[in-house]
Amino acid sequence: MQDWRWMTAADLGRDIAAGSIDPVDLTEVFLQAIDAHPHRDRIYARVTHDRARAEAAAASARAKAGQRRGPLDGVPVSWKDLFDTAGIGTEAGTALMAGRVPDRDAAVLRTATAGGLVCLGKTHMSEIAFSGLGLNPITATPPCINDPDAVPGGSSSGAAASVAFGLAAAGIGSDTGGSVRIPAAWNDLVGLKTTHGRLSLKGTVPLCLTFDTVGPLCRSVEDANLLLAVLEGGQPADLKQYSLQGVRLMALDTIVSEGVRAAPQSAFREAVTRLEQAGASVETRPFPPLRDAFSVAGLLYVADSYAWWRDLVEAHPEKMFPQILERVSAGKAVSAPDYIAGWRAVHAIRAQYTAETAGFDAVIMPTAPMLPPNAARLLQDEGYYKSENLLALRNTRVANLMDVCAMTLPTGTPSCGIMFNGRKGGEAALMRLCAAAESALRGQSETID
Repeated sequence: MQDWRWMTAADLGRDIAAGSIDPVDLTEVFLQAIDAHPHRDRIYARVTHDRARAEAAAASARAKAGQRRGPLDGVPVSWKDLFDTAGIGTEAGTALMAGRVPDRDAAVLRTATAGGLVCLGKTHMSEIAFSGLGLNPITATPPCINDPDAVPGGSSSGAAASVAFGLAAAGIGSDTGGSVRIPAAWNDLVGLKTTHGRLSLKGTVPLCLTFDTVGPLCRSVEDANLLLAVLEGGQPADLKQYSLQGVRLMALDTIVSEGVRAAPQSAFREAVTRLEQAGASVETRPFPPLRDAFSVAGLLYVADSYAWWRDLVEAHPEKMFPQILERVSAGKAVSAPDYIAGWRAVHAIRAQYTAETAGFDAVIMPTAPMLPPNAARLLQDEGYYKSENLLALRNTRVANLMDVCAMTLPTGTPSCGIMFNGRKGGEAALMRLCAAAESALRGQSETID
């Protein structure tokens, strides 16, 4: 039964449907593994034993009655600690919200529960979700699967660790500038950033409402596809037929290719070679207007976050990690004219980006330009923290700024991902492409019938 912890969510669902796994037994395997794990309290902020067992029992009854609600009915997952859970603490990784207990679930959690997902608990995260590193000295810093001394990536840090360490079949996180994709990449997982607005943010503690998105961290593209469907109460895309033959990929050569460190650079080049061998054509192209988008991105993020967090931050600044306090407080200096002008510029650049990339199936780049940095040094060296934090989210932020969906896949090199940026609302097409890319990167057959 221990093998269940390392299976994909899709395979677990298939075995539940076949009767070879009972959701009650499956959930107990995960709960026992969580409680026995040495990093339990670094990964999970709260474990919801009673809720998980009740939901698993209901899923088991449905399976026995032939009334399963979908392919993931009865599969246990974790939830980032910014999704409201009725009667269970939701604190968004900050002492500013210590003791906060919502009276109802977030909308996306209600939908997922109705679809049969089992809630194992709430995972730790970067404070208020405002860092791509995953370092959180206020609550906890989860471990990285590939380096015990490194940060795991953020802000969905515990979500990634829960899956990477076999303590959940999948994790549900949020992505505002890369917060699903960075921890997914650094922990060798698949991470999906959905199009802004596709999944409900109601009942989700916000960072930047104009950029926040919800998305899964998991073991396969198939898992991401099924999880998106259950999170929105819809139908998964058809991934039965896919191929890289005739696929056109644009390797972005503005900002994201600059200063990429040795391991992710080598992993990206090797991944591109495998994609080309499987039939894809890759063309390297610049997109100079992206620099203008990046020049205003900072003020958009900090103004939006400060607008929501202002009262809590100003009332108790001493409760915050100084690096996060400094970042969110910068929003008070952004003027309304600058904010409006910044958004006007970004909307214009988005139109240019759509036109420039229209002939390609996806835009590709290294998910992160570096490996996960050392946690102790980040705490001791303020300059190092600032430079590494900005660099970590640099490449992922492109998809948020350009308002497109994106997915990171493992390359086979530890903590190195390759990212595919799709189109706004184009998750189905992106997942079909990534299913083919996943097979190529794993050295498998390029098509599935």
